[in-house]
Parts: sequence; C-alpha cells; structure tokens
Amino acid sequence: MATLRDIRKRISAVTKTQKITRAMKLVAAARFARAQAAIRAARPYAEKLRSVLGSVAAGVSTDAHALLAPRERVRRLDLVVFTSDRGLCGAYNANVSRYAERLAGERGAELDEVRIIPVGRKAEEFFKRRKGAQLVEGWSLLGTVQPGHAQDIATRLIERYLSGETDEVALVYAEFQSALTQRPCHQTLLPLAPDDVEEPRSYEVEPDPARLLALLVPRAVEFSIYRALLENQAGELGARMTAMENATNNTEELIRSLTIDFNKARQASITAELIEIVSGADAL
Repeated sequence: MATLRDIRKRISAVTKTQKITRAMKLVAAARFARAQAAIRAARPYAEKLRSVLGSVAAGVSTDAHALLAPRERVRRLDLVVFTSDRGLCGAYNANVSRYAERLAGERGAELDEVRIIPVGRKAEEFFKRRKGAQLVEGWSLLGTVQPGHAQDIATRLIERYLSGETDEVALVYAEFQSALTQRPCHQTLLPLAPDDVEEPRSYEVEPDPARLLALLVPRAVEFSIYRALLENQAGELGARMTAMENATNNTEELIRSLTIDFNKARQASITAELIEIVSGADAL
C-alpha cells in the first residue's frame, strides 16, 4: 500500500501537470480564434478564384498553360501531407498520416511511384517509420502560417511538375469543421483542374487569355496550398485545445481520487496510532 508521502508526492506531480495542460489549453484557445477567423475568410476567396479561373479556362484549351495540361500517362505521384510540427493534439496527426498512407497504398497499386512530401514534422516522423515509404525533403512550419510559406512550397512543387519529376501532385490535409471535428481529405493540385462552371461567363480579356492564365494559374496553386496550411493550422489548434481540456479534466478526477486515497491512508494511520496508545495503556 502506498504511504502518505508517496500519495502526497503523486498529488503534487499531478497538480503541476494540471497547471501545464490548463496553460496549453488557454494558449491554444487564443491562437485558435485567430486561425478560425483566417480560414473562414480564406475559403470564399479560394472558391471565387477557382470559379474565375474556371470561366477563363473554359474558353481555351488545356494547352494554354503547362499546369493545366494533364499527362497522357500518370506514373509518378507526389502526396503533400500536412500535419503539425508539435504533438499533444490528440489523434489529429495520426488521422491525417494514416489517411495519406491508405491513399498512397490505393494509388500505388496503379502507379510506378508514390512519393511523400511532408509539411510538418509529425508527417515526416510517421512515414520514416513506414517500410517502403519514399520521402522527399519537406518543410517544418513553426509559428503562424504566412503567405510566404505557401509561395515557397508552390515554387518547389511547380518545379517538380514542370521538370517531369512527377506527373501529379495531391494535397492531403484535415479540413477544419470545428474544434472537435477535422476531416482528412485530399485534393489534386497539379495538373490544376478549375471548378466546372455551369454557365461560363464571357470575359473580355486583355491582352489575351493565355497571359491572364499565366498570372491566375500560379496564384491559384499558391492559394490552394495556403488554404491547406490554414486548414491544418486551425485543425491542429482546435484538436490541441480539446485534448488539453480533456487532459485537465482527467487530472482533476485523478487528484480527487488521490485525495480520497490520502485521507483513507491518513485515517488508517491515525487509527493504528490510537490502537497502539490504548493497547499500551491497558498493558500498564
């Protein structure tokens, strides 16, 4: 049976852990509000951008821009997997990584090669432990997501696609729905397939559609990546906030249970001392 000193030390350790989890929850909650506002503001712009791109691209052939033209045969696929750099956010990273692993297995059956490009240390750590996974050097994203991060990633992916190192690029990330729900999904990034337009609008383009596409297409690629980064950031913070709240509640239950055990042990100790005193008095 644990002694009073052991139980007291355990209560002290759990109390310190509770302070840490509560502080992490408050920090995540403060950052989560900003991340949630950022992704909600980015979604309408992303949808409108793809809509405009679809209307312009509907009037030209796919050969008008190299990033719109699909390959005759897809043999190599790059999966860009978005996770966090840090843990302590429940099953968030594991869910995204396992989704990417299943997708790689399904597509790998029909392709020659599937490469993983991790964005976030947790994805890199996950696939390094998977036998046969082919990793390409990725990125770590410490701190708040910035447009410059998306530009750097987009530049690298476009270079790989145009040079023929890959025939298709897909993004794998968790679509943010709420602090409790993040749904893993994937999206084909390259070749860029603009959203279908039911009634294409007739635009007067100056000087010509090809030059407009040269501006719009790279911008659409960058913003698709930026949106995935924002979705990942909001999902990570929401999952961490929820996980730390659950951890704090668990520490409260554990402290309550340990306090009961401490009181029982103390009462047993007092009773034993009283019995010794009474027994000694009777002996005299």
